[in-house]
Amino acid sequence: MLLSKGFEIEIYTGTPAGEIIGLSDRIVADLNGFVREPDSRNVEYTTPPLCQYEKLLCELVRPRHALRQYLKGLGDYTLIPGSTLALGETDRFFRSDPSNPYHTYIEQTYGTTVVTASVHINIGISDPELLMRACRLVRVEAPLYLALTAASPFLGGHITGSHSSRWQVFPKTPAYVPLFASHAHHIQWMEEQLATGTMQNVRHLWSSVRPNGDRRPYNLNRLELRICDLISDPVALLAVTALLEARLIQLIQNPDLDPLILSDFPTNSRNHDLAALSDANESAVAKHSLDAELHHWQDNRSILAREWIQQLYDEVWPYAKANGLSCFLSPVKKILREGNEAQRWLRQYEAGQSVQQVVEKAIAEVAASEAILTRELCEPCAA
Repeated sequence: MLLSKGFEIEIYTGTPAGEIIGLSDRIVADLNGFVREPDSRNVEYTTPPLCQYEKLLCELVRPRHALRQYLKGLGDYTLIPGSTLALGETDRFFRSDPSNPYHTYIEQTYGTTVVTASVHINIGISDPELLMRACRLVRVEAPLYLALTAASPFLGGHITGSHSSRWQVFPKTPAYVPLFASHAHHIQWMEEQLATGTMQNVRHLWSSVRPNGDRRPYNLNRLELRICDLISDPVALLAVTALLEARLIQLIQNPDLDPLILSDFPTNSRNHDLAALSDANESAVAKHSLDAELHHWQDNRSILAREWIQQLYDEVWPYAKANGLSCFLSPVKKILREGNEAQRWLRQYEAGQSVQQVVEKAIAEVAASEAILTRELCEPCAA
C-alpha cells in the first residue's frame, strides 16, 4: 500500500562562484513546469503525484537537468544548493512580479526572511479526518525531518551559528497554530484567521506541516510537510520521504497513533502544550539539527534528535519492508552516520575552507552527481 507523493522544489540560480542571480522571469517564460517565487533569485518546480519511488527519482532530476541546460544557454549560470542566500546581498528584495499585490504584501511584511529555498513533501491522503490525524502526528515529529535535511548554515558569506538558518528566520504564520482536532476544527480556525487578517489567503498558512487540497480548507487531499531545507541529493530526499511515508502507513494501520491520545500532557492543555513543545523542538533543531536536544511528545523526556530518528527508523522499518520501501529508506542511516549537508559543509569550513570555497565545491559536486543520475537513471526511464 504505497501512498501518492509529490514534491515542490524551490532552488536558487546563479553562477558557479556562488553568486545568486535572479533569472526566474526568463525561466518561467521559456520553460514549461517552472513557476516564480516572490523574489526572482529562486524558482520552483513541482513533480506529479506518483506512488513509485523509481519514477519519482526521474521526476526530481529531469526538470533540474532541463533547467541546467537552459541556464547554460543564457550564460555561465547554474543551480546553487542550500536554503539561504549563502553569499551576496541578504537585505534587498528582487521582485519577480512587481504587479502582484500578494508579493507586495510579502515583501513589505517579511522582507528577505522569506527568500529561502526548500522542498515541500506532499503525501496523498483523501480522508479528511485521517489527514488531520496525520498532520497532528507529523507536526510533533516535523523537527526530525528538518534535522535530516538542514542545509543552510551560511548567510551573506558568514556562518550563522545555525544549521538551518532558513527555519531560524522563516516567519511561521500565524504565530500560533494548534493541532487540528478534526476537519471541522481546521475549517473553523482557518475562517477565523482569514476574518481577522492574520492570514491573507488560504495559502498564507506557513507552518511546518499543513493539510492541502484543491479548495482549502474544505476539499483536502494531501499532507504537505514544509519544514525541510532543500536536499541536494535526490536519493537522500527519497529516503526522508520514505521515512515519512512509512510512519504514515503505520498511522493508517494504528488509529490510536495520535498525539492527542497518546501524550502524557494534561488533557485540558494537551493541544497547546504539544504545539509549544513542537515549536521549541523546531527552534532547537534549526540551531543544532541532528545534535539538538529535544523533548518527546509522548512523555516530554529529553532525547537527542539523532537518537529519536534512529528509534523512529527502527519502529517504521517493518512497515517499510512490508510495503517495498526499505531500500529507499536505508539511506537515512548514511545521513545519521555522515551528517546532513549543513554539518558536512561546516566541517569543511572548520577544516580551513572559506564559505565561498565550501559553496563553490558544493555547486560543482551537485552538478556532477546530477549529471550521473540523469545519464544512468532518467534516460533508461525515458526509453
